[in-house]
Amino acid sequence: MTSTEQRPPSSTLDLSALQTTVRGELIRPTDTHYDEARALFNGMIDKHPALIVRCTDVADVMSALRFAQENSLRVAVRGGGHNGGGLASVDDGLVIDLSLMNGVRVEPEKRTVRVEGGALWGGVDHATHAFGLAVPSGIISTTGVGGLTLGGGLGYLTRKHGFTIDNLLEADVVLADGRLVTASEQVHPDLFWALRGGGGNFGIVTSFLFQAQPVATVVGGPTLWPLDQAPQVLRWFQDFIQNAPDGLSGFFALLTVPPGPPFPEALHLQKMCGVVWCYSGPQERADEVFQPIAAFGPPALHGVQSMPFPALQSAFDGLYAKGLQQYWRGDFFRNLDDVAIEALCRQGQALPTMHSTIHLYPVGGAAHRVRGDATAWSYRDADFAAVYYGVDPNPASAGLIKDWTVSTYDVMHAHSMGGAYVNFMMDEGQERVRATYRDNYERLSRVKTSYDPQNVFSVNQNIQAG
Repeated sequence: MTSTEQRPPSSTLDLSALQTTVRGELIRPTDTHYDEARALFNGMIDKHPALIVRCTDVADVMSALRFAQENSLRVAVRGGGHNGGGLASVDDGLVIDLSLMNGVRVEPEKRTVRVEGGALWGGVDHATHAFGLAVPSGIISTTGVGGLTLGGGLGYLTRKHGFTIDNLLEADVVLADGRLVTASEQVHPDLFWALRGGGGNFGIVTSFLFQAQPVATVVGGPTLWPLDQAPQVLRWFQDFIQNAPDGLSGFFALLTVPPGPPFPEALHLQKMCGVVWCYSGPQERADEVFQPIAAFGPPALHGVQSMPFPALQSAFDGLYAKGLQQYWRGDFFRNLDDVAIEALCRQGQALPTMHSTIHLYPVGGAAHRVRGDATAWSYRDADFAAVYYGVDPNPASAGLIKDWTVSTYDVMHAHSMGGAYVNFMMDEGQERVRATYRDNYERLSRVKTSYDPQNVFSVNQNIQAG
């Protein structure tokens, strides 16, 4: 099967054989809970698959994949379903839904964590925290482990412990030809290299084995300044964070203060700039590390405190819930000059809705110390990964937030390094994908040729076989 062949309508599918080989649930367009099952994280995107298979184990995954190929159905893989571009589903195709495969097993003595492909990071955080451990991930605990990991994994612990892919030891993968293989540095090393940043192009990852890190209690939270100080704050922040201890991280944000706790009422709905911090170093050094931060400005709010790491990871879950209208674009930057800083801050003044925001995530510390060709992630030399994130609950705002996001990208892209973090991309086309992988693209293409020459796994930021 190729990704361009004609697919039959769902009404012609004979599911009798599949029903005998799958222990999970088959969900058809005629089922009462079909609309609930097909709903995506991004409420702006509405797709109607011919069939959803909620898998309970690897055997289900293999059966569903075989059925899709026998019936010339395009395949989409859904882990946590958090993808902004709606790439966890496909019109008239088959969705292999891993959400029931969400087990997490911690081996505290080895400091390893086995995570199934449908798990969410909140489940991982819960399981590891009991042992004083954490796996580096993102900043939202409802994000799926699979999508975030395969895209790279950028978040609070990047400067101290690297990307999520830098903590990946092995992955179990169902390949396009139906085989189950384990990829690691020792076995299928080319596939393992590609999985670390190359997205879902090479197979269906049914489980991950991670190296966990000793992270339990962190000191974190937001520091906010008035929006008119944003250029000065950003200039200070980029110099400060690049010279800070690896244990300190934080992302710069242009935002509208949400109208509720923990923010004081006087700041509600004000457009501001700020940094959300995470310090995972020695607790006895926290006051020393945060002293220059609290002194800069002074800030309108310095809401930094000691907390369990899972509390920081889940702090924004409620604000960015499933079903909101969302449109995002991304860029990588080296040190931003004054022209770029002023341009970015002007876009922050034009935030179209309360939920809309701009984030700059530092790429430094441990992430910088890995060679650019060691994994598929090619922008190890970037200082920041930016996301321009238009969001609103109201479907009537879809055009407004998309226009602002695209205009921000148009303004800022000329100052960028060319590509973007794949997890911050919509469906933007081949040129954008190539720019994101730079010199690593040709090697990724060769791996694609080896493991998926017919492009069975095409619903993603797609890498073309050579």
